[in-house]
Amino acid sequence: MTHSPRMDWEKLISSQRLGQNFSTYETNEFRSDFQRDYDRLIFSSPFRRLQNKTQVFPLPGSIFVHNRLTHSLEVSSVGRSLGNDTAAALVRRHPELGRTEIGQMGLIVSTACLAHDLGNPPFGHAGERAIASYFSEGKGAAIRPRILAECGQEKGDIVWSDIVHFDGNANAFRLLTHQYEGRRPGGYVMTYSTLAAIVKYPFSSLLAGKKPKFGFFHTESDIFRRVAQSLGLICVEDNGWRLQYRRHPMAYFVEAADDICYEIMDIEDAHKLRILTTEQTTELFMNFFDDGEKHRLSTAHPSVTDPNERVNYLRACVINAIEQECVRVFMEHEDAIMEGRFEGSLIGHMQPRLNQAFQACAHLAQEHIYRDRRVLDVELAGYKIIYELLDLLTDAALAPDKSYSKLLLHRVPNQYQVKAPTLTERMQGVLDFISGMTDVYALDLYRKINGQSLPMV
Repeated sequence: MTHSPRMDWEKLISSQRLGQNFSTYETNEFRSDFQRDYDRLIFSSPFRRLQNKTQVFPLPGSIFVHNRLTHSLEVSSVGRSLGNDTAAALVRRHPELGRTEIGQMGLIVSTACLAHDLGNPPFGHAGERAIASYFSEGKGAAIRPRILAECGQEKGDIVWSDIVHFDGNANAFRLLTHQYEGRRPGGYVMTYSTLAAIVKYPFSSLLAGKKPKFGFFHTESDIFRRVAQSLGLICVEDNGWRLQYRRHPMAYFVEAADDICYEIMDIEDAHKLRILTTEQTTELFMNFFDDGEKHRLSTAHPSVTDPNERVNYLRACVINAIEQECVRVFMEHEDAIMEGRFEGSLIGHMQPRLNQAFQACAHLAQEHIYRDRRVLDVELAGYKIIYELLDLLTDAALAPDKSYSKLLLHRVPNQYQVKAPTLTERMQGVLDFISGMTDVYALDLYRKINGQSLPMV
């Protein structure tokens, strides 16, 4: 009788760090290794830059809505609750896990949630689509033959696949693990468990098909393989550049926390911006509850008459309900998850009432929020700015010895390898530079290199 491979929590929760010899590392700090991961991200420059990156709506004026920073902090809070509650449930079911570091699960998930959007370019998801489409259907498509000629067919295919599928998830893994020019080995030297929990799509871009989502660029495939093997993740395929593993179980909580905050908080923001009425928002949130719960919620805090406060209260109740349901789903499907047989997301397996209510929020957001004029204006501007920057920087990478190219490449910080000897490396440096920009920086650079803004004017 053959047994399915099964992941083991004792291996899955590891304080081994990328770029550091685990056997010789010592610390006298009272903080755990996973707390150090969290603190390291909070104080990092890429995390601070999230405050100037679009979530969905334009960066706030008089009405404050979410940016990537506030979104990431909220996702981290939800992720911590999911991890802590699941860890407690696992110990009740498997008392022997109390002797492991399972109690760190909430902190690991919370840290991974902090990092999940670090790789997103400016202008939200429109920025990802703009980068990918510039090379798949724009002027950037012309460089493909040169990439293939330089790298050969096999490597050239994966290099090009990474570019035309450009994804913030893979870029976040690169940002945390790549040794940029002048930086230390191991990137941010995170623990293996935190790194694995970030990767929601643990496969290379050649296995992404028509979908833009994948987990790591070819430049970081060896790093991911090393992390996965150390943690005992289940390997699905390892054939040249085609690499795929099953998810680390904690990646399901990162995905769930992101989905919860993305859908539910976008509804709240739409209410603040008066895209949705109080009645529409209340109905959407009340759909998550049965008749008894609806009555209790409708009569709670009768002295509160401010519409925003009522919506805030209902939003908190909805998030709590989804959190509890996601923990229940994880525990119900524990064996399938640990054996790599679980399909879909935790939210996708919620009970029908909650699932239908969540899908109603997603449908309304798609039809009315993401097609709002203000959202579309940001996306249109983002495409224009990113296309123009890519045009100029790609031309400079193709002909780095030209006078204008030299001026432009000198404008790029030294950590990005835009002056590397090969075109492939220079293009990776261009993508690193552009994806690291904030909305404001991208707009400012666009204006300056087009002569629309000068320091003395």
